[in-house]
Amino acid sequence: MGGLSVLTDREAEVLTWVARGKSTWEIGQILRLAERTVLYHIENAKKKMDATSRTHLVVKAMMADLIDP
Repeated sequence: MGGLSVLTDREAEVLTWVARGKSTWEIGQILRLAERTVLYHIENAKKKMDATSRTHLVVKAMMADLIDP
């Protein structure tokens, strides 16, 4: 399935901040989430998109028009 899975709104929001170069800690501060929760959303999105890294995930999400940084 890979890229055909749709990201949740929160996963897309977190990925948008990843694409803007924010760290896990910074994203947590911006969204008022624990760092572990931010990592959880990133890991879930990586599984859904069949991505091997944050960079790979962001590229795949952008190419699929799932995020717009």
